[in-house]
Amino acid sequence: MTGGARPIEDIQNVEKQKSPVSSLSSWNVQKATNVFQQEHKVSRDNRRQLLGSKFRGCTVWFTGLSGAGKTTISFALEAYLISRGITAYGLDGDNIRTGLNKNLGFSPEDREENIRRVAEVGKLFADSGSIALCAFVSPYKKDREMARSLHQDSGIHFIEVYVDTPLEECENRDTKGLYKKARAGEIRGFTGIDQPYEAPDKPEIVCKTVDKTVDECVMQIVKLLEEYQIIPAETRELEDLMVPEEMKSQYMSEAEHLPSVEITKLDLQWLQVLGEGWAAPLKGFMKEKEFLQCQHFNCLLNEGPTNQSVPIVLPITTDDKSRLEGTKAITLRYNNEPKAILRNPEFYAHRKEERCARQFGTTNQNHPYIKAIYAAGDWLVGGDIQVLDRIVWQDGLDQYRLTPRQLKDKFEEMGADAVFAFQLRNPIHNGHALLMKDCRQQLEKRGYKKPVLLLHPLGGWTKDDDVPLPVRMKQHQAVLQEGVLDPDLTVLAIFPSPMMYAGPTEVQWHAKARLRAGANFYIVGRDPAGMPHPDPHPKRDLYEGTHGGKVLTMAPGLQGLEIIPFRVAAYDTKAKSMAFFDPTRKEDFDFISGTRMRGLAKSGQLPPDGFMAPEAWKVLQEYYNSLNVDN
Repeated sequence: MTGGARPIEDIQNVEKQKSPVSSLSSWNVQKATNVFQQEHKVSRDNRRQLLGSKFRGCTVWFTGLSGAGKTTISFALEAYLISRGITAYGLDGDNIRTGLNKNLGFSPEDREENIRRVAEVGKLFADSGSIALCAFVSPYKKDREMARSLHQDSGIHFIEVYVDTPLEECENRDTKGLYKKARAGEIRGFTGIDQPYEAPDKPEIVCKTVDKTVDECVMQIVKLLEEYQIIPAETRELEDLMVPEEMKSQYMSEAEHLPSVEITKLDLQWLQVLGEGWAAPLKGFMKEKEFLQCQHFNCLLNEGPTNQSVPIVLPITTDDKSRLEGTKAITLRYNNEPKAILRNPEFYAHRKEERCARQFGTTNQNHPYIKAIYAAGDWLVGGDIQVLDRIVWQDGLDQYRLTPRQLKDKFEEMGADAVFAFQLRNPIHNGHALLMKDCRQQLEKRGYKKPVLLLHPLGGWTKDDDVPLPVRMKQHQAVLQEGVLDPDLTVLAIFPSPMMYAGPTEVQWHAKARLRAGANFYIVGRDPAGMPHPDPHPKRDLYEGTHGGKVLTMAPGLQGLEIIPFRVAAYDTKAKSMAFFDPTRKEDFDFISGTRMRGLAKSGQLPPDGFMAPEAWKVLQEYYNSLNVDN
């Protein structure tokens, strides 16, 4: 698990080398002559600018006894950096000795050459703009100083991390059994036993692994990288746009005296999305620059790229624009109640046809969200917002509307080491549950101990024929109560966003928002955010069913979120349960569509056994029966 001391006998046996391992002092090698240093045509700064990098290369050098935790910390740091879109690579002592340095042993001379080679490799990684993470026992001060000098002479940061774990603790861990062999005399020249380890005098960081967790050690190093401006500082606290509690009365008083505009329920839902931080780094309704970045690149570029595939904009009428132009701030009101202040407003044309063509791939006004866009104002107003109070709906479901901050706290409280999210706007059947259970099993096979499911139904506006949110929540609760999904490993919460039915474009937004809430994995099913074509002749889907999943695997600005592609599930008539489709016996599978499911519920019929939890089906039947009574 850690770098450094590996018995010579083991290396020789693994590699079956017939020739003895040479030491530096015994090499009889002609030194290179007539060699001239060549200057790159691309400087480090040029490379950063051309690649759009927001970070600089450096080498982080982990030193400490065998078993101290060097490789564990360096690989955890590597995973963290990669999740932020920062290129990093871990160079581990054992790995290097089975490749580049396979001809070296553990004499002082060979140790010196081992460190020199690795330092040169790390320097090349750092020069290319990557962060090299070198985990080596490197017991001698002079060797580490040589590695430092190689970097400093080239103007590259070298950060020494002393993984300070006492010898006694390293021996207790002894994951490779090397200390036991060294104590028995089976391994000679083992650092800490019969060869010295010279601790650093002034390392940049000291990680005491007995007192700190791996994550704490990682963040200790990350903080220094940020201080050195090697990587951009990340806001530890999730950004929301809420007015601080102690300043509410001051802002409320200001809002009462500002010019105002009345917003719609749909606008209020988007205001909630912004206010709670789902769309960070957006600071408010999009200004024109942000709108254009979103429309043309599906990203925000100022701090990014950060994925933002759907525009979050505030339409207003021509009369309101004329009335509000020139103001420094505007109060946004809903039902005449002040909800937010919008600062430094910018007005620009609401190019509805172009917006719809780019976002939806169609301008057909039979599409429900496109219809809403065309009915909205002809102007858009953007600007930073300050939300005056938490937006609630008083519908008995507000306790499920957890913010990204609250969800992250919840996952930490549960001890989750992975969070996988499933977004849905329909009732859950056992095929959905099969996907979620399969995802958990995949994560457990990969070594995660407590993966937690974020069951996250969309809670904003949906089209008229979708099942209403209160009914869906009741149905989801029944699924959990019947044990179809493990209630102890599931967080049921409401995602406040409206639904746009924009297919592969919108599914990126759904994924990005769950990343904000702490999800590491995202399950994507068939035709996410899709709908039937608004022109019903011929009957077809608006979007190709597999494109959502394919686009997500390629989407920029979603670093840190792994996409779990769906497996097709259908009703197995032989097993009388939902199962993954087997094309070798396709005649045994029944694909029960949403339309057919609704038809069964409306007519009072039962679905096949094993299609949906009985109590969950009962919720649907009661809902559709109530519609029949109303009609």
